[in-house]
Amino acid sequence: MEGNNLEQTLQEGKLYRQLNSLIVAHLLHHNLTQAARAVAAATMTPLDVEAPPNKLLELVAKGLAVEKDEMLRGVSSSALFDLGGASAYGSIPAPRVSSVDFSAVQDTKGSSKSFPKHETRHLSEHKNIARCARFSPDGRFVATGSADTSIKLFEISKIKQMMLPDSKDGPVRPVIRTFYDHVQPINDLDFHPQSTVLISGAKDHTIKFFDFSKATAKRAFRVIQDTHNVRSVSFHPSGDFLLAGTDHPIAHLYDVNTFQCYLSANPPEIGVNGAINQVRYSSTGGMYVTASKDGAIRLWDGISASCVRSIVGAHGTAEATSACFTKDQRFVLSCGKDSTVKLWEIGTGRLVKQYLGSTHTQSRCQAVFNDTEEFVLSIDEPSNEIVIWDSLTAEKVAKWPSNHIGAPRWIEHSPTEAAFISCGTDRSVRFWKEIL
Repeated sequence: MEGNNLEQTLQEGKLYRQLNSLIVAHLLHHNLTQAARAVAAATMTPLDVEAPPNKLLELVAKGLAVEKDEMLRGVSSSALFDLGGASAYGSIPAPRVSSVDFSAVQDTKGSSKSFPKHETRHLSEHKNIARCARFSPDGRFVATGSADTSIKLFEISKIKQMMLPDSKDGPVRPVIRTFYDHVQPINDLDFHPQSTVLISGAKDHTIKFFDFSKATAKRAFRVIQDTHNVRSVSFHPSGDFLLAGTDHPIAHLYDVNTFQCYLSANPPEIGVNGAINQVRYSSTGGMYVTASKDGAIRLWDGISASCVRSIVGAHGTAEATSACFTKDQRFVLSCGKDSTVKLWEIGTGRLVKQYLGSTHTQSRCQAVFNDTEEFVLSIDEPSNEIVIWDSLTAEKVAKWPSNHIGAPRWIEHSPTEAAFISCGTDRSVRFWKEIL
């Protein structure tokens, strides 16, 4: 027992020495020499300590992000807003467990799973092309954005009620909010992780904040004016920051509280065709990924905003149209106008899987995992079908008519259940859910 106590004391002593060194280095870097000398004298830390100048800031930021993420996954939010379905918004239900290990070396031939049958329902129509959709993190809401500049917010429980064969309450309206505040088409949407706030990025160079707890609100309560067409938006898991992917080749990082914009200090060389089609944070915010018009997938450090890996030509010379992380943050799924969907290992940049057999060369097509990451979904434009692969074997397991007139423009899967949304050139929005 004494040996264990001694070992613990030694470890704690080492940790304190490291911490003191980082504090002294931090103070010296910010020209607080007197304070650095005082701390060095009080803790017997050498003044000429060697430590990266911003190491303390980086470690604190990473620690806070992880702590916040753990809190979000373990603690329910209290009822903050008086909105029928949003009273406990932000309390994320336990997801269905995924058992997919993409790094496992195994013979997967002939062992593909079958994708469960789904039923589908036409939900609503915009006045122009339905361009994008996003589910809330708790899976209780989904929003769609259109070329008609409007945003529609749907409540999932009302959609399910509408789909019942014998609804006794008469017609159910699943659209609970419609927002009008942009002057050009909507490109992307995202939900705040804890608050009843929806953001939109649009061709009018703005990011707009909508409070969907207020039944009468039609317009944004806050606006970020960017310098470029805002193609994609993504909230940091803490909700304190957001990323904007624009026609500029470097993602714009905004502090949500001050609206101050930050750019990567050491960006890689990116050519003239580097506009970002999609940007997405990882589950803890430790990284983010960009999919660009130049065909590259780039991985960025979530704290320093430095590019840690460029997969140049990930989709040849064709545009990379979407990219998202696996839940364990070890892989990225990308889609491109070369008609391929690919899985990349983050640590090495190695191509792990290719999902082939669908054609998408025209629109800004997405490839997405289902909620358990056992399947990958995308679009086949010529046949107007939704294509599904087994994510582990990369075998195509289903092709379903999309029920849209013309190919779907966007597909988005619920993070919490077997359900997804498709948006069409025909202006319509459809909901799909597993037949139980």
